[in-house]
Amino acid sequence: MLNQFSDLDLRLVRVFLAVVDAGGISAAQTVLNVSQSTISTQLATLETRLGYRLCLRGRSGFSLTPKGEELVRCSAQLLQAIEQFCIAARRTQRTLLGTLNIGFIGHAAMSASGCLSKAIARFRERDQDVRLTLQVMTPGLLEEAVINGHIDVGIGYFWHRLPNLCYRALYRERQVAYCSAEHVLFPQSGLLDLAQVLRHDWVWRSYFLPEVSEVAAMLEDQGQIVALADNMEATAVLIRSGRHLGFLPEHFAETPVQQGLLAALNPERLQYQVEINMITRQQGIRSEVVEAFLADMAAMLQEIA
Repeated sequence: MLNQFSDLDLRLVRVFLAVVDAGGISAAQTVLNVSQSTISTQLATLETRLGYRLCLRGRSGFSLTPKGEELVRCSAQLLQAIEQFCIAARRTQRTLLGTLNIGFIGHAAMSASGCLSKAIARFRERDQDVRLTLQVMTPGLLEEAVINGHIDVGIGYFWHRLPNLCYRALYRERQVAYCSAEHVLFPQSGLLDLAQVLRHDWVWRSYFLPEVSEVAAMLEDQGQIVALADNMEATAVLIRSGRHLGFLPEHFAETPVQQGLLAALNPERLQYQVEINMITRQQGIRSEVVEAFLADMAAMLQEIA
């Protein structure tokens, strides 16, 4: 009865399978490079370890017993499991192994010459086997997700600084006020002043914007903020409706402006700049995968600076 499986048992199973594949002991001599008597002894040893007969061998030829046929099926499963284990073990030897979860505000992936995409490309050149997950989130949710460990890296606009997070400035983004071609102000776009635009309905961010808090206060006082959006795509939809004015990142609006679908109200006066940051947890609790990605992001930023 085989209660424990040893290296010897594995070698004997391999001999048994080689004999089965060759169709007999005599034919297996060349494959195994051992004598017929040695093979016979090894098969007998395996049968003794198992406690039952595996095959019939003699002048009448070689044939498997029913239990021998079952062992062939079990042995194939065993060798497949061993191969899968070896593959997994080799993967574990790689320098980086694990997951990397990145969250960012809607338009950030395409900003500043695609810094996120370039950092990911550099990271993938490493010796790694990392599952990468990207999520689009609002600034407030990004900070919460990093703090709770749901994501490792957050990229977006953050108007305050939490003491348990690390902030690194990536680039500055210019936001400009726009109207659509369907808006009544479109023919006058480019030279509109604040007094003119304050009389019209606006879409505003659902989060605080200290850079334009005075404008927001004036619009609120006059009841002109009639819609809220937490991402650029939603803001653009409302502006394109022809019933709302709103701020968009200049690079984000570039294509619809070229197509004549949007126009800046006054790109010199009705604009502001925000700083896009990358946030992570404190250094001591970051994984080596995260540290490697941060190093690649830093190297990429030096290249495009």
